[in-house]
Amino acid sequence: MDTCPECGAVGDTPCGDLFRRLLALDHSRREPWGPLHGVAVACYRLQHPSSLAQGSHRFPLELLRAYVEGGAEAATRLTERARRANSHRARQRERTGAVPHPGVPTGFAVTIAEVAVDGGFPADRHPERVRAWAEATLAAW
Repeated sequence: MDTCPECGAVGDTPCGDLFRRLLALDHSRREPWGPLHGVAVACYRLQHPSSLAQGSHRFPLELLRAYVEGGAEAATRLTERARRANSHRARQRERTGAVPHPGVPTGFAVTIAEVAVDGGFPADRHPERVRAWAEATLAAW
């Protein structure tokens, strides 16, 4: 068993591998994974700050707050608005790779390992696990 130095998850599968598995399910656009894609990405990035450009934590935090306060619909509205405003020509930011960023939490009550359950992100109760992940991420931040 290994412990992730960024989020504190304990398990046999590295968080990055779990995240790639989750992204594959998210990109299928099927229930229950697809509609929670933005929330899952925000949770992962905030718990793994080496995946964030310096100072780019504001939108993921805003997205999680919208989700926790207003549900998946509120998060989707915010994501759609951000997508429309996004300019790919002006968006390349350098990843810092710093572990951890100053002032960023390094331990979370719920991590991707708990959401993954057995590593397969089972559909049963997936939305509840993602909500707990979002709440734990916000609480730590």
